[in-house]
Formats: sequence, structure tokens, C-alpha cells
Amino acid sequence: MSLRFSNLVILTVLFMSFGMVHAQEQKDLNYWSQELKSRITLNGYAQAGYTYLNYDGRNSNTWDVKRTLLWAKARITDRWSFLFMHDFNSQVQEFYTDYRVTKGNELTIRFGQFKNQLSMENPLSPVTLETVDVCSQSVTYLTGCGSDPLFGINYGRDLGIDLYGQLFDGKLFYNLEFLNGRGINAKDLDNRKNIIVKLDYRPVEGLRFAVSAQKGYATSLVASSVYIPVENAIGLGEIYRRDRWTAGVEYKAGSNDYWKNRSWSVRSEVLGGRDGETSSWGGYVTTTIPLAGQLDMVASYDYFDYAKGFDRERTEIIAGLQYWFFTKCRFQLQYTWASSWTDGLNTAWVDSSCSRVQIQMQMAF
Repeated sequence: MSLRFSNLVILTVLFMSFGMVHAQEQKDLNYWSQELKSRITLNGYAQAGYTYLNYDGRNSNTWDVKRTLLWAKARITDRWSFLFMHDFNSQVQEFYTDYRVTKGNELTIRFGQFKNQLSMENPLSPVTLETVDVCSQSVTYLTGCGSDPLFGINYGRDLGIDLYGQLFDGKLFYNLEFLNGRGINAKDLDNRKNIIVKLDYRPVEGLRFAVSAQKGYATSLVASSVYIPVENAIGLGEIYRRDRWTAGVEYKAGSNDYWKNRSWSVRSEVLGGRDGETSSWGGYVTTTIPLAGQLDMVASYDYFDYAKGFDRERTEIIAGLQYWFFTKCRFQLQYTWASSWTDGLNTAWVDSSCSRVQIQMQMAF
């Protein structure tokens, strides 16, 4: 065999080997690319619009961006997953891992930061909730979404563990949560964990009954005497009891894909709470009625007594329209009237009735 022929054979073998290695690398790359695509999902939404407000005889208007959220969910195994959610308008909202303990859906353990399960409204996404301001007054105040000055703005979320699952052929859903009780992205200051229990019973398709309760503590961010002048007011930095309860019912006449196939629905809930020695309670009823095509009518009646016995009651009435132009994408037009309240003990909380018009566009994927 000549030297030239031998070199040709060697080069041929090397090229074939290189081709085989490259093909294997490409195959491996395609495999991992497909595997990654099948295990990680990205979702997000943004809500922006315009608000006109008439308050105490004065008018104001502004363009606003309320929420811009993006989250990624990774399916590590068939039983184990991880989620990370960030709101570019504020901060990290959620980060938790789920592990399904049982073969079926009887028990899953969630650890991290997530929405607490108090009330029917708080766990729902703003993408599907009917009103531009999302939750009712009572849910916003009692779950820690924002209007409670003692607790601050915590977006209805907390750090801890949630044991949840489904029983009796998926008719009964339950949650048992052990939380810090201080809210979002914060360590516990009082070293006393909060417990939330929720039961959600769905006897037939479209109908659900839900009750939830919370027992726990919090550390006050302000002195309650700033807005409720009582002898046993809660002081700044004081550890106080923070208990809540809710009971609600919801009915949906059919399926809802938040675009072409929608149905009439109504949800109503009564809620109460106690902060130290001060009680509060309220309730709401919200309905959505499809009119024609992708157009719906939305209406809501919302009442909340922020502090029983101190004339801190407020009623809000909402009426509006929403048009779904793609899956979970809509335009909203709503009018809200809110009653006045007066507090003869503390003029800082004398307030006037107000009305506002809100237009909002929602994009989601």
C-alpha cells in the first residue's frame, strides 16, 4: 500500500469520525433543547390604562401602568416543580417549589413565598378577576393586599409552607398554611407563625362554596391611634393579634376560556377580621354577564366597615364593560362610585364620596 493511499484512508476515517461526533453532538443538543422546552414554561401579563377621578370637588386624571408580571415554571420531575415570579412595577412576588407527595392529587407540599389562601378572591389572578382594581375592599384589607396601614402592602402574599390537595374525587379542595405573618420578602419579627385553613367544596360543576380562617400575629408598622383613637390602640412596633375569617359562594353557568367561550357568573363573599381589640367586616357580590360576541357586562357591590363603631364604613358600586380581543387579553371600561365616611373622633379620616372612570388594556400570554 502506497504512502499516499494510506494517508487518504486515514483522512477518510478522521472525517467520518468527526462527522459521527458532530452528528451525535447535534442530536444531544436537539434532545436537551426539546427537553428544556417541554419542562420550562414562561407566562406573563401587563395591565395599563387611564384613570379619571372626581374627589371632593376636584378632578384629576392620569395614564398608569398597574402591573407587569413575568414568571417561569420549571417541571423538574413529574412530582416536583419550581416557580419564580417578578413584577417589574414593584419587586419579586413569588418563588416556591411544589412537591406532590401522593400518587394522585391528595397531598402536595409548597414551600416558599406565595399568595395566601384567605378568601376566594385573593388566590385568583388579576388576569381573570372582573374589576380594574382587582379585589374588593374587604379582601384587599384583610388579606394584606394593601389598604391596612398596620400591615402595609404585601400583595396578599407571605413566606411559609402550604399543604394542599383534593379529596373525594376532586369535590373537596383544602389548604393548611403555616406562614410568617409578616408578608412579602420579609423575615418574621414576632417568632409566632400564622395559620390559615381553607376548605373549598364543589358539589357540582360550576358551583363552589369556600370558607377560610386565619389565626396569628403581626408587628404593627404604625400606631393605630393615627386612624382609630381608642384607649387600647396598637402602638408602633407592637405585636398584636391578627385574625380573619371568610365564607363565600360562586356559580359559573358554563366554561370560560376568557375569549370566545364565556358564561354568566356570580361570586359573593362575607369577610371579617380582628386586629387587637378592633373588629372589621364586609362583603361583596360581583357578576359578569356576556352580552354579544366577546363583550361582557361587569357589575359589583362592595361594602366594608374598616373599624366597627368608628364610622369607617364605605360602599363602592362598580359598573362597566369588557371586551376580550384574544385569549386572556381585554379592554376594560368601568365606572366606580364610592360613598363618603365621617369620623367625628379623628378629622384625619373625614372623607368625601368620589367617583372614577377607568380604562384598562390587558395583555397576557
